[in-house]
Formats: sequence, structure tokens, C-alpha cells
Amino acid sequence: MAGLRGALKASGAQYEMHMYPGTQHGFHNNSTPRYHEASAKLAWERTITFFRKQLA
Repeated sequence: MAGLRGALKASGAQYEMHMYPGTQHGFHNNSTPRYHEASAKLAWERTITFFRKQLA
């Protein structure tokens, strides 16, 4: 993650990064055992908020 953060900062890109403890890749996919409902809902809310802020 440090490499990704460094590259984003160096590029001047606007971004937000959140980590969701206790989850695995694909935690938002409700058709797999990796699904984590609370984290998926929070991640989606944050995504929509970010889009509204950046695309307004």
C-alpha cells in the first residue's frame, strides 16, 4: 500500500484510501463467503460520497 499511496501523492491525484480490517479482497461481493456486509455498505457510502464531491 505504501507504494500505491506514494504514487498517488506524486501524481497529484485526489484520492481517499480506506482499509477494512477483517475483510478480504472482494468483501463487497455478496455471492461469496468473503462478503462482509457492514464493510461493504460503508465502502459503498464512501464511494458515492467521493463521487458526489469530486464530480459535482
